[in-house]
Amino acid sequence: MSDATSPNPTAANAPAAANAAPSGDAGSYPRTDRTVPSRSPQRAAYDRETVHAILDEGYLCHLGFVRDGAPVVLPTLYARIGETLYVHGSTGSRPLLAGRRDPGVPVCVTVTHVDGLVLAKSAFHHSVNYRSVVVHGTARQVTDPDLKTRALDALVDHVIPGRAADCRPGNAKELAATAVLALDLTEVSAKLRQGGPNEEPEDLSLPHWNGVLPVRTTYGPLVPAEDLDPAITAPGYLTGYARP
Repeated sequence: MSDATSPNPTAANAPAAANAAPSGDAGSYPRTDRTVPSRSPQRAAYDRETVHAILDEGYLCHLGFVRDGAPVVLPTLYARIGETLYVHGSTGSRPLLAGRRDPGVPVCVTVTHVDGLVLAKSAFHHSVNYRSVVVHGTARQVTDPDLKTRALDALVDHVIPGRAADCRPGNAKELAATAVLALDLTEVSAKLRQGGPNEEPEDLSLPHWNGVLPVRTTYGPLVPAEDLDPAITAPGYLTGYARP
């Protein structure tokens, strides 16, 4: 399948890129050796509006790092506050333990939305329409209690807006078992593919259907817990739930 890749996935333990090009204005992230794709660079985007929109629409990321000399990628939740990503984890996990050390742990975080399956006349030109963001940097563990509470509330509200104020806050034991990594949005790029298949001229007459099968994420009816008090009704932020 052709050209359905995310931005250049350089190893998470690579040193910070030295050749950062000028950002041009405050609305864009600077280009670096790690954020300029080696394939289809015309699909890359560096403006903050695009990057923020892709990040804010999702809530599941993949956190990449190196453990004992081997790459590891873990799915986890995240939230953005300004120009910082906050990634959820456990205090017993290795990347969170490494994040305690100064200056932190080198990581690569990716977020991807699949918008369509692209079917071409030839197997080679099948592809995927997608929007993705890759963030490189050094993640550090959040230790300030007030910032940690703010970040955890942001994580809850990023998944279900309004929920943080509508549930019991974490107690001391729960907060001690929960960790948060902070990753500044400094070395960032987005990459997007839209539209139909790319066809070879000689394939256009072949008797095979070509086009796009759109992909959409939908949420089903609420399923109450078995022990839910029947007098407690679902809040409006759930009955009308939708992502940005």
